[in-house]
Amino acid sequence: MPEPPEPRTDPDVDLRVPADRQELAVHPLAVLAAIAAGGVLGALARAGLQHAAPHPPTGFPWATFAVNLSGCLLVGVLMAVLGHLGVGHPLARPFLGVGVLGGFTTFSTYAVDVQEAFVAGAPGTAVAYLAATVFGALAAVAVGDAAASGLLRRRVAR
Repeated sequence: MPEPPEPRTDPDVDLRVPADRQELAVHPLAVLAAIAAGGVLGALARAGLQHAAPHPPTGFPWATFAVNLSGCLLVGVLMAVLGHLGVGHPLARPFLGVGVLGGFTTFSTYAVDVQEAFVAGAPGTAVAYLAATVFGALAAVAVGDAAASGLLRRRVAR
């Protein structure tokens, strides 16, 4: 008999992790509240940074670029730390991963910034931003994970 497909869910509420599955089944409103509270904090932090460093449509959107790369770096760190801790608190991933970092990082603003740069006649800026964000984000997750994992392994070895 074939295995039933796994339910699709956000990776930060992983139904393969018993603690996540139990928390979501037992306290679905707590999980949603944790995500919502974290999302508010993350979105407010992003909005504050973007307000502090505005850019013209033809300029490189440094604030959004920094937000997305730092958020990706922190996702890498978070996953390494939570992986090291094992189960951890069942609301840590939904609050920090989906909520805070999900609200902090922004694909939609990134896409709008690229489109605005093209429309404003700055295709070079648009393409540079497009590529730098994708490659920078991937590198940031890898660096965050590797750095945190390395530090945690050294700490355990002592």
